[in-house]
Amino acid sequence: MDLAIYDQTLDGVTEEHLKLVQDVLEFAGSYLKLPDNTEMSVTFVNNDEIQRINREYRDLDRSTDVISFALEDDDDDLPIIMDDEMTAELPKNIGDIFVSVDKVQEQSEFLEHSFERELGFLVVHGFLHLNNYDHMRSPEDERVMFKLQREILDDFGLTR
Repeated sequence: MDLAIYDQTLDGVTEEHLKLVQDVLEFAGSYLKLPDNTEMSVTFVNNDEIQRINREYRDLDRSTDVISFALEDDDDDLPIIMDDEMTAELPKNIGDIFVSVDKVQEQSEFLEHSFERELGFLVVHGFLHLNNYDHMRSPEDERVMFKLQREILDDFGLTR
């Protein structure tokens, strides 16, 4: 996976946390059998910045823990007819995730588990949203998404 990670907090995420995010998302991508040339980004922000993003893009004036912006990768400049080989070679950008490091800390303390477990949970949760899983569509979709999320985290080794 081609993963870009940005830390806008300047001090909220350690090198170990960045590696954890890289590793858990690589694992989740393999778990979903995504092509190796899948692209996405993760940006770490504070509560004020995630609240600004929510206000600007979601008409929600509060901070949240994670926001996912899925991208549609339709490019009008591509030939209309493409064979499987051409299609397989094109990178697919699935979108961007924003994570509030402040919320990671708050929620890990509240839930009495590690910062790393909460961080992994939130990036996998956002990642699943980028891959068209949505717990808010229906109770069945919620069951499917949360089961898959738990399986990925448990198999990776980030258990509660």
